[in-house]
Amino acid sequence: MTNKIIDFRSDTVTKPTAGMLEAMMQAKVGDDVFGEDETVHHLETKLAAMFNMEAGLFCPSGTMTNQIAIKCFTQPMDEVICDQTAHVYRYEIGGIAFHSAASVRLLNGTRGILTPELIEPEINEDNIHYPNSSLLVLENTVNKGGGSCYNLNQIAPIHHLCNIKGLKLHLDGARIFNALTATGDKAHDYGKYFDGISVCLSKGLGAPVGSVLLASKETTKKARKIRKAFGGGMRQAGFLAAAGIYALDNHVERLKDDHKHAKDLAAALARTPYVKSIMPVETNIVIFEVENGTAVKVVEQFKNKGLLCATTSKSTIRFVTHLDISPEMVDRAIEIILHLF
Repeated sequence: MTNKIIDFRSDTVTKPTAGMLEAMMQAKVGDDVFGEDETVHHLETKLAAMFNMEAGLFCPSGTMTNQIAIKCFTQPMDEVICDQTAHVYRYEIGGIAFHSAASVRLLNGTRGILTPELIEPEINEDNIHYPNSSLLVLENTVNKGGGSCYNLNQIAPIHHLCNIKGLKLHLDGARIFNALTATGDKAHDYGKYFDGISVCLSKGLGAPVGSVLLASKETTKKARKIRKAFGGGMRQAGFLAAAGIYALDNHVERLKDDHKHAKDLAAALARTPYVKSIMPVETNIVIFEVENGTAVKVVEQFKNKGLLCATTSKSTIRFVTHLDISPEMVDRAIEIILHLF
């Protein structure tokens, strides 16, 4: 244990568990482009039922599911509204412009969380000079917000506003099960609020690959064709889908452990002289600020001690807890944190 690297860079670094590998090896597969992979179909229908949506589409990544959804819900010269920290804007390499020829209206939410009061003034009126505001994208949890999350009481009035104004509403559910664990909300209640939901399987749930886009049958039919154009049509994808099914059945309840570990790490960081501030910890992400311009140095010091993490700016650092982090590793990380310098 003392020589084992503690990797807090992301919850995407997890390796499949023994049970997940076994499920993958036993998967019944077919050619999914021909619609013949029953394990993929099982995953899609399982998640659609879970979130009270009509259908699902298995894709290699959350970036693909998000960008397919945006293309489904917009036309060229439309405008997408999202927070300025949103993954669809910051970390999907300009995909909104590249794939959908749409512009983006950026808002300044509180740790990435938007409200109807912020959104409504930014919805364009019908004017020849303005792009058509056609889609609002929320992120749950918010990566740049330190794992901040919406609850359904916040989402409901946003959905109501979108209905009145004629906007589609898409959820980048990169860590949606972390949000559900933190809020106590039910996945099944989400379906009535969103036109599209991207559910990522390769972060907190620990699958090696994959996200599922949930939407209506009509939208999913269109999305399937767009996925093919994006190069996302997979063949015997059931081996990967089986990992997602296993994760849904076995790795959701344990997310509360990741949240506890994140809070324990934040408490230790708060005791150190080199940490200036810490974002409130709601889920499995800890973002903290060090002396201006020294984040790279601090990350290097952590690495020298056997702890991997990443900067989010010149003065901020992110820890992400996940299923490959044991309580013993958290205890060791706390010792490293407290005796770093």
